[in-house]
Amino acid sequence: MREMGLDESAGARGPADAEGARRATGESAGGVEPGPRPVEPDPEVPEKARRRRFSAAYKLRVLRAAEACTEPGEIGALLRREGLYSSHLSKWRRQREAGALEGLRPKKRGRKPRPVDRQAKRIARLERENERLRRKLEQAEAIIEVQKKLSRILGTDGES
Repeated sequence: MREMGLDESAGARGPADAEGARRATGESAGGVEPGPRPVEPDPEVPEKARRRRFSAAYKLRVLRAAEACTEPGEIGALLRREGLYSSHLSKWRRQREAGALEGLRPKKRGRKPRPVDRQAKRIARLERENERLRRKLEQAEAIIEVQKKLSRILGTDGES
C-alpha cells in the first residue's frame, strides 16, 4: 500500500502518480489546458537596474494633467498611477520654465566629447611619423655598423 504518494519501487510509477503530477504542474491528461492560468510576476531581479527615460511629450502631458488637478489628492493619484515622484514634477516644471521643449529633451549622460582640434591631430600625426623615421634610421645605422665590422674582419677596409 502507498503512503503519501510514495511507491515501493523507485522506478515504477502508477496512474495515480501521473495524475498527481499533472495536477501539480497544471497539465491535463489530454494535453488541453484546463483554463487560463494566472500570470505570476517574475521574482527574478534584473542584473542591473535600468534608468527610466521620459520623452518631452510625456513630460508635458503629465505636467498638463497635474495642472488640471483641482481636488485634494488628485495629484497624488496621478503620480501613483504614472509611477512618478513629486520631485519629477518640480524638476520638469523648472525645465519647462528654463526653455520649453529644449529643457525637456533628455540630457546625454557621461563625459562631454572634446572639441576637435585640428592642430592637435596634425601634431600627433607628425609625432607618429617622426617616431617611425627614427626607428628606420636606427635600423639603417645598425646595418651600416655591421657592414663596417664585417669588412674589418674580412680585411677589406677599402684598401686596394
